[in-house]
Amino acid sequence: MDLLILFGSAFLAATIFPAQSEAVLLLMQANGVSSDTVLLAVASLGNTLGACVNWGLGRFASALRDRPWFPASSSQLQRAERWYARWGVWSLLLSWVPFVGDPLTVIAGLLRTPFLTFAIIVAIAKTGRYAVLLWLGAGI
Repeated sequence: MDLLILFGSAFLAATIFPAQSEAVLLLMQANGVSSDTVLLAVASLGNTLGACVNWGLGRFASALRDRPWFPASSSQLQRAERWYARWGVWSLLLSWVPFVGDPLTVIAGLLRTPFLTFAIIVAIAKTGRYAVLLWLGAGI
């Protein structure tokens, strides 16, 4: 049950909904819920799958981008497209950064980044962040 809570918090934290999974991860580490390897795998999988939901939202919302109620203006989308064109898929290494990462994963879908490329880069970024947190948590 504890690992399901970790998975859910990591998944939710990666979507457009405001949530934090780091505290859950570190609390479970401190309480010895499971090995660091299992905690890393569960949190990383949940967080990466949540980012994939964002990619899907962006990918399928692209058909609606010219609607007046679309949440981003044409100028905002153009600015995001220019930024993404400059940094490309490597900008997805920042997908773990609060307030930046979630919109970035939506933009990747909107701009039709190939899913496999997206998933690999995002998984590396998300797993790296959780690995650093667990390493820091082990030293506390």
